[in-house]
Amino acid sequence: MKFIFKPSLTLFSTLFLIFFLIPVFFAIYPIYSHAETSIERETRLRAELAQVEEEQRETEKILNQVKNQSASLKRDILILDTKIKAARLNIKAKNLLIESLGRDINKKEQTIVKLSSRITKGQETLAQILRKTNEIDSITLPEVLLRQESLTGIFSDLDTFEFVQESLHNTFEEIRSAKSQTESEKNALDTRKNQEEDARYAIQQEEKNIKRDQNEKQKLLNISKNNEQTYGQILAEKQRKAAEIRAALFALRDSAPIPFGDALKYANSASRTTGVRPAFILAILTQESALGANVGSCYLTNLKTGAGTSAKSGNTFPNVMKPTRDVSPFLSITKSLGLDPMKTLVSCPQSVGYGGAMGPAQFIPSTWMLFKNKIAKVLNISNPNPWNPQDAFMASALYLSELGASGGTYTAEQNAACKYYSGRLCSSSALVRSYGTSVMSKADTIQRTMIDPLQGV
Repeated sequence: MKFIFKPSLTLFSTLFLIFFLIPVFFAIYPIYSHAETSIERETRLRAELAQVEEEQRETEKILNQVKNQSASLKRDILILDTKIKAARLNIKAKNLLIESLGRDINKKEQTIVKLSSRITKGQETLAQILRKTNEIDSITLPEVLLRQESLTGIFSDLDTFEFVQESLHNTFEEIRSAKSQTESEKNALDTRKNQEEDARYAIQQEEKNIKRDQNEKQKLLNISKNNEQTYGQILAEKQRKAAEIRAALFALRDSAPIPFGDALKYANSASRTTGVRPAFILAILTQESALGANVGSCYLTNLKTGAGTSAKSGNTFPNVMKPTRDVSPFLSITKSLGLDPMKTLVSCPQSVGYGGAMGPAQFIPSTWMLFKNKIAKVLNISNPNPWNPQDAFMASALYLSELGASGGTYTAEQNAACKYYSGRLCSSSALVRSYGTSVMSKADTIQRTMIDPLQGV
């Protein structure tokens, strides 16, 4: 019968020193979760931010009062002056936030480095212990007796072994704790980095706003304040331009284009329901339309394999639709709408994966079925249609809201766009990030060139 050997005092003395050093190491290199900041610095930042926020509130009151005045050159110039002041105050507030975040980010990065070092050293120690433990397990009872000069030595080794076993357990717990703390610190660091990126983006946007408003103000100043006929002509020009924007066709994937005025109406309605801003919804659908122009649209031709052909070239594709996931719901959707499944456009596959996405929102059939009842409820309809623009707008907004876009910040919207496209965060790959970046650029253009000119007209 084999008996587990309790090793010699010399061997365990060595192990004792190894384990004794572990708590000493953790004591020498303590890890703090939160960075220390001087009281003076924190007091200054809080005071400055409070002052800026108070000025922002006062400026907003003035702006609302001025907007209620009758249209005139004087009123419009005052509105622009107030908007410029508000933008500058927002920039100041964001710079204060960045100053506060910068120090915290640096401290958290240092903490993560220390935690990583702590984990590495603990793992190295465990590796040494496990090798020694393996040596111990291979020694039999007769060898124990031969190596010990007395029973006192045997029982001494037993006590030492118990201490080592306890130390081994404690070391595992220390490593688990360090890993958990590292994960927590990394999540907090990502949050602060996102806040900093959002603040920098907000500053860029406000700088654009200031430049635009200053240019507009200069145009008004160049007009004689007594020449109300000229001012009337300016208003008429704004109305003409607004009418052109509303009438311009807004392209949709696998559906006929619609007037931008209708697209904005659908986006505004979806925004009121979900909290996702209209420009972002419009940007997602614009991006999908552009992808459709590049990748093309297909028809499903084989219900068993999911194969199909290009609607334009006639080229065959083996992965137009995933048969085990999407063919059955696709047949259900088309049947309920009275459509021929073999003559209904869906997306062609890209270089990897499957196609099969439907209409402007580009939902695959299985995903559409998950949102179908939600869309029907908010629009008060019985059978939502993926190829109907209004239904597609609401579907996109509902999904984007679930992906975090209703947060309204740059990083929240960008990551929502990336997940809409791939199911993953923007950091997962350069291709995925490029989609999110392109959507954000389109949203900014749509807001400034198509939505803003319609305000107050």
